Amino acid sequence: MTETDSLVSRFTFEFVGRIVATLSGGLLMVVLARLLGPTEYGLLFLAIAVFGVLGVFSKLGIAKSCARYITTYKAQDPGQLPHILRVSVLFNAATVTVVGIALLLGHRHLAVVLEEPALVPFLLLGLLFLPFQALATFTRLTLQGFEEIETAATVHALNRISRLVIAAALVIAGFGALGALVGYVVSFAVASLVGLWVVHRRAFRSVEPASAMESGLRRRIGEYTVPLTATNTANVLDKQIDTVLVGFFLSPIAVSYYVISKQIVEFLEAPVSALGFTLSPSFGAQKADGNVAEAARMYEEALTHSLLLYIPAAAGIVLVAEPTIELVFGAAYLDAVPVLQILSLYAILQAVTKITSNALDFLGRAKSRAIVKGATAAGNVVLNVALIPILGVAGAAIATVVTYSIYTAANVLIIHQEFDLRLGRLARRVGGIVGVTAGMVVVVLPANGYVDGWPSLVAIILLGLAVWAALSTITGLLDVRKIQTTL
Repeated sequence: MTETDSLVSRFTFEFVGRIVATLSGGLLMVVLARLLGPTEYGLLFLAIAVFGVLGVFSKLGIAKSCARYITTYKAQDPGQLPHILRVSVLFNAATVTVVGIALLLGHRHLAVVLEEPALVPFLLLGLLFLPFQALATFTRLTLQGFEEIETAATVHALNRISRLVIAAALVIAGFGALGALVGYVVSFAVASLVGLWVVHRRAFRSVEPASAMESGLRRRIGEYTVPLTATNTANVLDKQIDTVLVGFFLSPIAVSYYVISKQIVEFLEAPVSALGFTLSPSFGAQKADGNVAEAARMYEEALTHSLLLYIPAAAGIVLVAEPTIELVFGAAYLDAVPVLQILSLYAILQAVTKITSNALDFLGRAKSRAIVKGATAAGNVVLNVALIPILGVAGAAIATVVTYSIYTAANVLIIHQEFDLRLGRLARRVGGIVGVTAGMVVVVLPANGYVDGWPSLVAIILLGLAVWAALSTITGLLDVRKIQTTL
């Protein structure tokens, strides 16, 4: 099997896994929104946002550092793999224990600070949520380091499917938002235990361990967690702290509007997330082998095809946001419409960073990315604090888009330093994609006012897809023959 065939195979597995996970997550999102209502739904995801912040300290950058060194050593010295895993697991166990003790002692005070006493039982459940979440993350990233993308995708899908079944069942049984959170915990436990079994078999049963760990390797694993932790911290400030601040300044109902809008955007990210997850270790491997030009062409193709999908998708979100939210979630969530329309730009930015950010970690540029991420995340917090009291939930969305735009541009600049990208060619292709998007909007916009139910909504989406496909093919941005050959 050629390298291209191998990448296509891995991407296919990861893409299917992401689709299954995304559909499961999307269905759960709708079920919970309908059954819980805006207040309980917002309370549940406010708790999850708090766990996201605490999760930075329980996970640090240990899992990704482990994955990076697995990628490095699996070919040149596989006997070190068991030692790398053993040390990383011990590091992670220590961090989870410290955070768990802190949460146990401070959960009531945290609920008081957030002015949400109803959070207390949710925060107590965090004593189980945080360790199993950390374990699930560790196994998935470790499998990525082994380039076992197929297995990682399967474990990820198992996590989301079990979450859908268990969380929905507990809510239907009358256990409310707290029952839904128990479903999250159990799904993390199932996925992490299955993933650990696969990792153990891959690293301990099929490899003869070296007699001792390479001198300095433990220190290097620990040191590389520092920039990764900084990036993860900044990531949480971008993706979780805004939700916490919405809850602090406004209410759980406002949290529900913001979370639903972000979840819709994340629902659309499955294809590009799968592509980025699959390609990231390959970029590192290609650079290690001296094939920088080949890696650069691979990145350019991935980026332009991602933008070809997500720039028109963002325009479509703006056009059909109102009928989509009303039909899917109910009229109680219509105040989320302007938030979703603003965050449509975030979908484009995510399309770029999903291809770029993880690749930088495998290229050894985690420190550079961490510096940029830290600066933009701090700016995001400042903008949230400034805009939420004035503009409400829309202020949080604006802050996210502004700061993430800066972060995205910096990511592209850093990878350009590594790959020497053909920026002129990329600019011309992006210009063509914008032209295709404009043509699609011109055709679809007049029909937008006639959406009054599911049949008309589906019809207008299909119309947009048809126009997009036709214009993309005519302009040469979409090579149908090449896709058919690849498939």
